[in-house]
Amino acid sequence: MATINLQKGQKIDLTKGNPGLSKIMVGLGWDEVSSGKPKSGGLLGGLFGGGGGGGAAAVDCDASAILLDANEKLTSKDRLVYFGNLQSGDKSVKHSGDNLTGAGDGDDEQIQVDLSNVPSSVQKIVFVVNIYDCVKRKQDFGLIANAFIRVVNPVNDQEFCRYNLTDNYAGKTSLVVAEVYRHNNEWKFAALGQGTNDGSLSELVRRYQ
Repeated sequence: MATINLQKGQKIDLTKGNPGLSKIMVGLGWDEVSSGKPKSGGLLGGLFGGGGGGGAAAVDCDASAILLDANEKLTSKDRLVYFGNLQSGDKSVKHSGDNLTGAGDGDDEQIQVDLSNVPSSVQKIVFVVNIYDCVKRKQDFGLIANAFIRVVNPVNDQEFCRYNLTDNYAGKTSLVVAEVYRHNNEWKFAALGQGTNDGSLSELVRRYQ
């Protein structure tokens, strides 16, 4: 089955046409835009602040999953899955861990979701990306390119769908990327691509409290 490429606002059934599907892997990736000329410390010195140039810090994007109830509220802190809490309290959602640079091809961070074990009180899982320490570092998503989210069947590595975030997010410091949600006892995926000016994950989470 070919990958379905989604546009912003589109939705797709996950389990309706795949009756045996019980687990998904959600992969998120991004690249840092080249900052142009290297600092005097060389390219790596410029990106990572090493060398004599003392250049800007690398852009550290963090992917997180927020498990919401029927009122689209986060009801407990163990339903926020991020680099500081790598699995939900019920263990149905697990995070691969923090990737500090976004370097290289493929997924930068992955979140595993066991759909069959997500508590019935959870109606929606929202996937977000924010830039760590963005205010202090004066960084925004204008420094990031080729951002995407994809949904994969971990049993056979079949990619169901992919959403490439092609909007201009310059000036935005957080992204509400996509969501997986229940609909008529099935699970669906929606491509959102909403940029926000939240300066941290805690600020972003307040939208759901």
